[in-house]
Amino acid sequence: MNFLGIGTDIIECERIRRILAKHPEHFVSHVFTEEEIRYCAGFRDPTERFAGRWAAKEAVFKALGTGWIGGITWQDVETLNDVSGKPRVRLSGGARKVAEACDIREIQISISHCKSHAIAFVVALGP
Repeated sequence: MNFLGIGTDIIECERIRRILAKHPEHFVSHVFTEEEIRYCAGFRDPTERFAGRWAAKEAVFKALGTGWIGGITWQDVETLNDVSGKPRVRLSGGARKVAEACDIREIQISISHCKSHAIAFVVALGP
């Protein structure tokens, strides 16, 4: 497999905490998928997990090389965890179309967070 793109993003957890306090319903339902919401909401303080998933989406957009073009939405990039807890990315809609057009076959992701920041790093791979 060859590297076709990389992306990274970092966000202050406090920024997400403020948005969650001001517009919890709209923000969460606009940005995150039902599975992401279910995962994050399962923690006493979901802020760090929401921040990590936010950073993951931004990092994927950068790895795809698109930003907000081609009809890509926040929910087109979904970060889930496999049985062992390892995060994985599932693309749909516009993000999936861009990945297919770029011949991206796999996206590897790493997410980390602490009380103050969340960071994600993504590598897009293809033939």
